[in-house]
Amino acid sequence: MTAVRLFGLPRARLSRRVPVRTVLCLLPPVLVAVFAVRHRSVLAEGVRHLATADRPWLLAAAGATCLTWVAAACTRQGAVVERLPGRRLLAVQFAAGAANHLLPTGLGAGAVNLRFMTVCGLPLARSSAALALYLLAEGVGRLALLGALLVASPGAVRLGTLLPGGALAPLLAAVAALLVAAVGVLAAVRRLRRGALSFLRTALAEARAVHTRPARALALWGGSLAFPALQAAGLVLTGRALGLAVPPAHMALAYLAATVAVALVPTPGGLGSVEAALVVALVAVGGPAAVATAAVLAYRIITVWLPLLPGALTLAALVRLKVI
Repeated sequence: MTAVRLFGLPRARLSRRVPVRTVLCLLPPVLVAVFAVRHRSVLAEGVRHLATADRPWLLAAAGATCLTWVAAACTRQGAVVERLPGRRLLAVQFAAGAANHLLPTGLGAGAVNLRFMTVCGLPLARSSAALALYLLAEGVGRLALLGALLVASPGAVRLGTLLPGGALAPLLAAVAALLVAAVGVLAAVRRLRRGALSFLRTALAEARAVHTRPARALALWGGSLAFPALQAAGLVLTGRALGLAVPPAHMALAYLAATVAVALVPTPGGLGSVEAALVVALVAVGGPAAVATAAVLAYRIITVWLPLLPGALTLAALVRLKVI
């Protein structure tokens, strides 16, 4: 046969019947279904706790979750000089949240936003630089809030409590070894070194251009502080809804410490690792284990599972409309 066949159909005919864009549109909802089946016990337990919670506090937690997408959109806009279409930018952040939970941490949202910026006309190099600036600002904002709460509540929680005994030193050593290896590879391979230096020059030029515009700088750094603050507020409000007897500042501190501790764990959306770290952190600041577990499960239902299917459908629609 001259044509390669798949399931009895020529490849050209199959591609006409099942366009790649259609596959990309159907993939997010399918992945959501797979995730829901794999985590059905956690999902059912979280729904059970939500049924017994104080509704006004839960609504407030849902409102804080919705505002995180606005904060993310502000930070994304602040990372580029050009004005991005506001409504589409907000819709992309909502869809990127779903993509972030379906792929290893950060990759989903990064890929969606990178594609969106290139569709908006930004060159790939500048889009990548804007993405790096966003990640840097978000990390700095999270660490700044964590540091401020640690200063305000010294001794409330220690990052060491979120890691297995004796694991902190090996983890830091592994990170240092990776950095040294990366520097060694760049020094040895000229092509990679030139690419890295070119990207660094582009990123620095983009950062300088953004900071010459006060509105962009305010959006970048204001959004990068608001995003983790709203996430922490969601946990605080969920804890209040379930009667978790922990001071709000300590709950916020527990959230930020837990998310920092699991930042290097390559699981989709931090599923599993975030829940475990949050429970440990809430117990470390004085919360009863049973109530802390219930609060974490309810919080993850609100912030992950409830928006997941609508976000996946939005992602599919954006792909179909060629917004990304």
